Amino acid sequence: MTTDELPTNNQRLCRSQLWIGRNSARLGANCNAVTRYYEQLAAAYVRGTMPDEAFGKSDAELFALGGRAGLRLHRFKRTMELPRVRAALGVLRALNPRRLLDIGTGRGVFLWPLLDAFPDLDVTAVERDEHRRKRLEAVRRGGIERLHVVGADACKLPFENGAFDVVTALEVLEHQIDPAPLAREAMRLASHFVIVSVPSKPDENPEHVHLFTGATLEALLRQAGAVKVQTDYVLNHIIAVARPDRS
Repeated sequence: MTTDELPTNNQRLCRSQLWIGRNSARLGANCNAVTRYYEQLAAAYVRGTMPDEAFGKSDAELFALGGRAGLRLHRFKRTMELPRVRAALGVLRALNPRRLLDIGTGRGVFLWPLLDAFPDLDVTAVERDEHRRKRLEAVRRGGIERLHVVGADACKLPFENGAFDVVTALEVLEHQIDPAPLAREAMRLASHFVIVSVPSKPDENPEHVHLFTGATLEALLRQAGAVKVQTDYVLNHIIAVARPDRS
């Protein structure tokens, strides 16, 4: 090799910087991909679903493992939170509960932001759909032990009166042919507050069998045992915060 073929110090430096830049970009892309998700919860789901393969791996490694395995991690994506979810979280920050019951957890649209925003909160999720319940149970098995999953009838839950500081039921009452029993059960179980949300405008969801107004929602909650109800409208939805009668 001639002197002309040998790389100069500047050439070596440029090549090193180029290599670092390329790998930093790859690393940054991977980190950004993870931070766009509720990474701890997604990692717990992978760990609970694939315990043998997941052993000893970091959250980032688990996220990549779950992706390669075809697990549907998009459920844990940090999309722009829905206004009704942000409103409910804002109320909860003021209440600072220790134990919360979430009725009708579904796919976790409210649960994942809730667990992320309140890292010390003990949450019991009620979900009747078996497949969704299994996914929730995988998250618990994967390390989120403050999450408890129940598959019982939401109108007859196996808990004592006032067992939870707060009971939430977001986008649930409009699905009930008769919403009164579920509203009464929420009031029975809450020692401090019940938070509910419902659509305020007609939509194309065939499972929505009730359309509430602020007045009809307040009346339902008062008939269920609330002594005080505050309602607010948030982008095509109604949020209600009700205080149960504990006298």
